Amino acid sequence: MRRLIFPVLLGLVGVAILVSLGNWQVRRLGWKEAVLAEIEARMASAPADLPFAQLTEEAHEYLPVAITGTFTGETLYVLTSLEGEGPGYRVIEAFETEGGDRILADRGFLPDEARGAALSPAPGTWEGNLSWPDEVDGFTPDPEGNLWFARDLPAMAETLGTLPVLAVLTAPTDPQLTPMPIDTGGIANDHREYAITWYLLALVWAAMSGYLTWRILRRKD
Repeated sequence: MRRLIFPVLLGLVGVAILVSLGNWQVRRLGWKEAVLAEIEARMASAPADLPFAQLTEEAHEYLPVAITGTFTGETLYVLTSLEGEGPGYRVIEAFETEGGDRILADRGFLPDEARGAALSPAPGTWEGNLSWPDEVDGFTPDPEGNLWFARDLPAMAETLGTLPVLAVLTAPTDPQLTPMPIDTGGIANDHREYAITWYLLALVWAAMSGYLTWRILRRKD
């Protein structure tokens, strides 16, 4: 029986660890679903005026807003692609509100061949959602003039002389542009798949441990 202690302990400890990891992913799934529900509820609210005095990412990301003013023509192009359209750029442009504040506006997708084309200043009131994109990492190339490879909100705001506030607009502001509005589809939620994977690994580990124990018992016989 002493020969069975190690494989039995190995099996029990391995299964316990794998099941605990699966349980952790189930808890993460519940947390992520609650976060997504909160975001969807926030996005479903009526557009509000920009609360410049107390804007924070934690409290206002995804908040629907209505901005009134005009685009200034100061533009940055972020390399991207759009399904069905191919390669192109996100157009990030300075927007001056009627109150004199300058913010960034994500006007949407511009096809590659149209880069540099004149865009309408489109004065008026536009609806969108506030966003604090986190797209920059250690592999992101530095900008090349007005061509950027990721949305870097603080750096873009400094370049265009605006507040570090980005409104992703939901309606076309120029015939050449296709809006790229925010939705929760881009927020990763793979915790269910991870949980299933850990539980399946626990079953495999239990089966392998059982087989090893059986082999040891047969060898003893």
